Amino acid sequence: MIRIEGLHKTFGSNAVLQGVDLSVARGESLVIIGGSGTGKSVLLKCILGLVRPDRGRITVDGQPATVPASEAMLAQFGMLFQGGALFDSLPVWQNVAFRLLRGHLKRPRDEARAIAIEKLRRVGLGPNVADLFPAELSGGMQKRVGLARAIAAEPQIIFFDEPTTGLDPIMAGVINDLIREIVVEMGATAMTITHDMSSVRAIADSVAMLHGGVIRWTGPIDEMDSTPDPYVQQFIHGRAEGPIAAIR
Repeated sequence: MIRIEGLHKTFGSNAVLQGVDLSVARGESLVIIGGSGTGKSVLLKCILGLVRPDRGRITVDGQPATVPASEAMLAQFGMLFQGGALFDSLPVWQNVAFRLLRGHLKRPRDEARAIAIEKLRRVGLGPNVADLFPAELSGGMQKRVGLARAIAAEPQIIFFDEPTTGLDPIMAGVINDLIREIVVEMGATAMTITHDMSSVRAIADSVAMLHGGVIRWTGPIDEMDSTPDPYVQQFIHGRAEGPIAAIR
């Protein structure tokens, strides 16, 4: 569904991506791990057409990705942002239905509201939440609203950017379970970036480690603990000593 070949991106003197090769199969849930500042978010932005790579090739469902991306291309994607990124001035249902109220995916207002309420139900929130504003919700509820928005337009591909940041362990577990259930239920292709190893284990079919501008290791989730790769082992066990610390 997504293929990345020889992707490079430099900002000034900072070479962030230095030849990333990665593929994500249709219906697969891939989690990208790696330290802060290694380029995980930049990689997602390149796929979405928000950042222009210096060189390399990206295809989505067999079609070359463009910068900026076309509306038709973006319509395939849903996104759960790290900070929720809800619009404070809009009620919850309009946040969820944001893409359905305008542009390429526009639906009648009543239909968009009905879809929003159904997606809220899918993430465990009742219709009473629909007319509240984001400031009236807890952090966990805001994250659920963000998830409802990500799936509102029935996307083929969903990106999750640090989906459990700022949540307590119990709510993080709830969000991880919801993500896994929804991705499987929709048959969507998912890419997640996270530092949270509990999220990795809960939602990944496969894992890729980004470090030094390249994918150092990729494989099925059930091979992650046994791989001898020293970068992966240092990261997943949170060890201070190892090749990552040495490079820094």
